[in-house]
Order: sequence, then structure tokens, then C-alpha cells
Amino acid sequence: MSSTPGRAVRRAVTAIVSVTALLGLAACGSDSTPAAGSSQAAAPDSPGLTAAREALKKFSERPATIPVTEPVGKKIPKGKEIDFILCGVQSCKDLADFFTEAAEELGWKVKQIATQGTPESVQAAYEQALRDKPDAVVASGFPRAVYAKQLAQLKAAEIPVLQSNADDLLGDGISLLSNGPDDVAVQGEMLASWVVSNSGAKANTVYFDLPAYTILKPVKDSFATKYEKWCDGCPLDQVDVPITAVGKDMPDRVVSYLRSHPKVTHVVFSLGLLNVGVPAALKTAGLTGKHIVVNVGDAQNYQYIQSGLTDGAMALNSHETAWLQVDALARHFTGQPMDVDQHAKLPNMLVTKDNLPSADGDFPIVEDYQAQFKALWGLS
Repeated sequence: MSSTPGRAVRRAVTAIVSVTALLGLAACGSDSTPAAGSSQAAAPDSPGLTAAREALKKFSERPATIPVTEPVGKKIPKGKEIDFILCGVQSCKDLADFFTEAAEELGWKVKQIATQGTPESVQAAYEQALRDKPDAVVASGFPRAVYAKQLAQLKAAEIPVLQSNADDLLGDGISLLSNGPDDVAVQGEMLASWVVSNSGAKANTVYFDLPAYTILKPVKDSFATKYEKWCDGCPLDQVDVPITAVGKDMPDRVVSYLRSHPKVTHVVFSLGLLNVGVPAALKTAGLTGKHIVVNVGDAQNYQYIQSGLTDGAMALNSHETAWLQVDALARHFTGQPMDVDQHAKLPNMLVTKDNLPSADGDFPIVEDYQAQFKALWGLS
């Protein structure tokens, strides 16, 4: 654990956001969050605070269009079979379900292969895919180092592999990479813009991270960079959490930390699943006035936001990512490159109670994304 100045396990991650913008601003220690335009007791003319508020305003807007506009332009073949390898957390299952929904629109069959998130189970899943000999493999959450042998065999068999939310590089077996390291850093900026704005640039923050998912490192680094730039002199502590804590003792860990660090005003989680059970635990422990924002929101956290138990979340673009992957395969199966999808900038949004689209489950960032993708496929 180091200090620097300056989407439960149920249905959400993978998943694993987008990202998830926040209109509420309050002074540190307050139990309520006023609107973004309310006055602050802290440094109203601070350049950092001004920049954070400007960023927050941008991230709060809900995008209206999908990032691909070029029609496939050819008849898409039916009957394709796809293996989708899960990463072990709910957000990846969500992603697979959204992909399956899109694939069914084109008459394709999807086989979901579960893993426990361990290297051994991921490798076993890829071995299953090799035996299945599908038309394509889609996966999320783990870099090629975990399944390098199987990836080489899939490449030799000319079976495209599509990855998302993974710390990896395009090429050498990976035909499409969505939400890679260069794409997810903005999520950290989104979280920082809210914390700094909410606190009036006077936050004392702890950032709980899940380093088992290396794709989250760019998020953590970006958060720290923007936080320190916008919130001059604001304390920041970063705490690594083992994956074994998820769904088990995570709430106890947070309570213990906050009891020993009573001056902390803001709590940030690199994945929404880390926050599951935390609001109730804080209430039981009598720890009030703490503001919570999460990366990769999920159904549980959206319910927390609606109920006022959590302040905000970076809403992961799982719907759009999954349908983008199907779009890429539609182009591949019609003899076209996937470039238009690889270069697409997936939408992001940071939500609070003021702009939360729905608390009934994972929601799309672009409301009518399905109709827009179907139009590209000649289905509308």
C-alpha cells in the first residue's frame, strides 16, 4: 500500500466499462450531493477544479450514436459457430450474453465456456475451443501470456480470436482488441473528475484496486495522474486487493481501512464488484459521510446509486462492445477487414443518481444501439 500526495460478483467485468458521469458535487463529509453548478467552499477559481468540472460535464453526457457508421454492405452468412470464453466474473458473463444476443440476430450459434478466472481454467477453456474448431473465438479479461500456446494453435488453424478488456496488443493471433490498455485509461480520468469536483478539490481519497486484472492498471495510473494534477496537495492512498476478497471479506477490509484512516472522504473502487456489500457494512460500522464512486458499474451498484448508497459509477460499454465484436466478425465472414471496428472509439459515461438511465440492470450507453447496428447489417 502506498501513499502519494497531491462493474456483484452478481450481475454487473468484463464484462469488464463504460465506461461510468457525475453531476453531484458536495463538500467533503456531506451525506448529500448537490448539483454540479453549486458553489464550493474550496478553491472555486482553482485551475485544477475548473478542469475537473469541465471534464465531468463532458463525461456526464449520454452518447447518442454507435462508433461505427459504415454498413457491412454484403450478405452476412448464417450458421457460424462462435466459442466465447468467460473470465470468471459477472461482467464477462454479461458481455457474453450481449454478444450471444447480437449473434443470434445473424443466425449464429454461440457456445459460452466458463472459467474460474485462474490461468489453468482459462487455458482449459482455450483447449476446449481448439477441440471445437469454431469459426471464431471471443474472450475477455486475460492477456495472451495466459494462453499463448493455445493462441498460436488457433492462429495456425486460421481461427480469429477477438479480445476485449485485456492488457494485450493487437496482432499475432489477436484479430480484434476492444477496450485495450490505450482505451481504458479514460476511465480513470472520469473517476478523478468526479472525486475532485465532488470535493471541491479538497479530497482525501483511497483507491482500492484488483491487480489480478492487469487491464485495470492503466485505469489506476490515469486516476492518480489526473487526481494529483487537479487536486493539488490532496492525499491519495492506493490499496491492492486479492481476487479472493471478492464476494468474501471485501466489506470488512474497507471498514477496517476507514476506521484506521478516519480523514478519508472519498472511496474509489477499480471494479464495481468490489463495492458489493460495502455500503451496508459502512452503515453497520457507523461510518458516515464517505463518498463512493466505482469503475465498471453493474446492476448492484446502479441500485446503490438510485438508493443514495453510492455516489457514482463509470458505466462500462458492454452492450456496444459485444455488438461491435459481432459487427467485426460479420465483416470478416464477408471477406472484409475488421479495421473499421478496431479504430472505433467505444462510448463512455459516468453516472450518478441525476443521470442514471436505469437501475434495473446493466444498461447500454447508446440507447438504440441495437437498431443502429442492425441497420449496418441490413436487418432494418
